[in-house]
Amino acid sequence: MKAIVYYNYGSPYVLQCEEIAKPTAGDNEVLIKVRAAALNPYDWHFMRGLPYVVRVIAGLRKPKVTRLGFDVAGQVEEAGRNVTRFKPGDEVFGACGGAFAGAFAEYACTSESALAMKPDNVTFEQAAAVPMAALTALQGLRDKGHIQRGQNVLVNGAAGGVGTFAVQVAKSFGAEVTGVCSTRNVDMVRSIGAGHVIDYTQQDFTKSGQRYDLILDAVGNRSLSDYRRVLNPKGILVMAGGQADRWMIGPVARALRAGLLSRLGNQKLVGMLARASKEDLTFMHDLMATGKVTPMIDRRYSLSEVPEAIRYLEKGHARGKVVITLD
Repeated sequence: MKAIVYYNYGSPYVLQCEEIAKPTAGDNEVLIKVRAAALNPYDWHFMRGLPYVVRVIAGLRKPKVTRLGFDVAGQVEEAGRNVTRFKPGDEVFGACGGAFAGAFAEYACTSESALAMKPDNVTFEQAAAVPMAALTALQGLRDKGHIQRGQNVLVNGAAGGVGTFAVQVAKSFGAEVTGVCSTRNVDMVRSIGAGHVIDYTQQDFTKSGQRYDLILDAVGNRSLSDYRRVLNPKGILVMAGGQADRWMIGPVARALRAGLLSRLGNQKLVGMLARASKEDLTFMHDLMATGKVTPMIDRRYSLSEVPEAIRYLEKGHARGKVVITLD
C-alpha cells in the first residue's frame, strides 16, 4: 500500500510517499481502508521534532514511528477477534495516535476504543476533520470551561480548525457566542452560529468593554492580562492553542503564571490537551447527525500532496480543516 513516511526530522521535504506493507489488525484493533484523513499542528510538530520535548516521545535523534496522521475516516477492512463494536464494511472515524500513527496511508490500524461510527449525513472528509480539533473544542468548553446555557462565550481564533468546532459546540450548549477572526472569515464564522463576530483587524476585543463568562483561546496571541480584563469576575479562560518555541520556555512560563493567577483570584486560567475518547467521538457523532455541528473544510489534497498540505497548514491561515482524500 502507499503511505507517507519519514525517517528524519525536518521540513515537509522529509516526507515521502512510499509503497510499504499493509498492516494487519491485532486482537483489539481495527484495520481501516482510509477514505480521508485530516491535518493538525500535531503532525508537523512530530515531522519537525519541535518543540524538542516532542522528541522525548517520538525519538531523540530520529522518529521511532515513521508514519504520520492522527485523524482518520474510512471503512472497516478487518476487525480483530476481540473487537465487538465494528465489523467489516462499517463506516467509521476516529484517531490513529501514538504507536498507531499512520492515517496518511491507504490503510491504517487503530484501537477499537479510538473509533466511532460515521454519521450518514456527513462525508468521509468531514468525519476525518473531527477527532483532534472537535475533541479539543468539546473538552475545553465542557470539561475545563464548565460551559452553561446562557453564558457569554468568546472564541479567539474562531475560523480555524478548533475554532470552527468551538463556535458550533458552544452554540449547541445554548451559549451566546462571540467569534474573533479576520475580515475574510467574518461571514463564515457568523454562518456557523456566532451571534457576534469581531474582526480583529478592525477592533481589539480586549478593549471593547464587553466581558465574558468563558473564553476559549485557540490562538495564544494575547497576554493573560488582556484576557483577564475581559473575563467576568468568576470567568474561565481555557488555553487550547498557542505558539511553542523550541524549548517550550514561553508556554511553560505562561502556564505557571496562569496557575498562580488562578490561585490568587476568582478567575480561572487553565490549559488543556485533548484526549482520545470513544464517548466524546460518539457525542460529536450525535451533534453532526442532528445537524448541530458541520465540519468546515478549507482545502483538500491527495495523499502524494501531504507535504504541500502541511506547508499550507504551517502558514496558520487555514479556514477550518485541511484534509487528505483517498479514492
